[in-house]
Amino acid sequence: MRFPEPLVPGRLVRRYKRFFADVALESGEVVVAHCPNPGAMLGLNTEGLGAEGRKAWLSPARGAGRKLAWTLQMVEADGGLVGVNTLTPNTLVAEALAAGSIPELAGYALHRREVKMGAASRVDFVLEHPERPRCWLEVKNCHLRREGPLAEFPDCVAARSARHLRELSDRVAEGERAVQLFVIQRMDCEAFAACADLDPTYARGLDAAVAAGVEVLAYACALDLEEIRIVRRVPCRAPWTRAGAGAILRAS
Repeated sequence: MRFPEPLVPGRLVRRYKRFFADVALESGEVVVAHCPNPGAMLGLNTEGLGAEGRKAWLSPARGAGRKLAWTLQMVEADGGLVGVNTLTPNTLVAEALAAGSIPELAGYALHRREVKMGAASRVDFVLEHPERPRCWLEVKNCHLRREGPLAEFPDCVAARSARHLRELSDRVAEGERAVQLFVIQRMDCEAFAACADLDPTYARGLDAAVAAGVEVLAYACALDLEEIRIVRRVPCRAPWTRAGAGAILRAS
């Protein structure tokens, strides 16, 4: 996914009300940007950084109906770029599916987006082929790293995401395929684990989904100020705990 215009640098001063961020531009002007991230942004916000804030990059907003002129796209954390826009992974996955660059999801003739799943949800993608069962694909953005090269999800309680796991399990019970894909918008992670201490219900739900036949994939991205791309798979396997992920890292 290439950014259509150069990103504008600044410093993230504060993030508030979930979807708003104050960003100081290099000119000294402080602008209010849309922060397309409903999570806690743990480790990516400004706690403990003082008034200077965190390096950040904005894209100019385009399109009718936008009230804010800027969108927060990336911040600097742990010496590297991290994507914070939770809408980006769906675009990245759509491009990767079209290019066939996620081998586990290749070979489907039709990719449909935002398809109704369950009573109150929509799944990100349905993949179809006349000679294969349908594949229900849910995509989650992952940007939390706390220890070593370990990516974790979620960064706060994620009841809606837990519901999606149950609905994916229902699709498997109907004889179809279901995949939970975590897109890691950073380059310094070598394994994935569910964040059981922040949301034990989600971690248990992921265990249950795997037992029901839901497949779990995690892919890391390459990021620069011009584009973001899905580039490589990272290991993720039960138990979905930090201790279990540590075993994965030791075996790598």
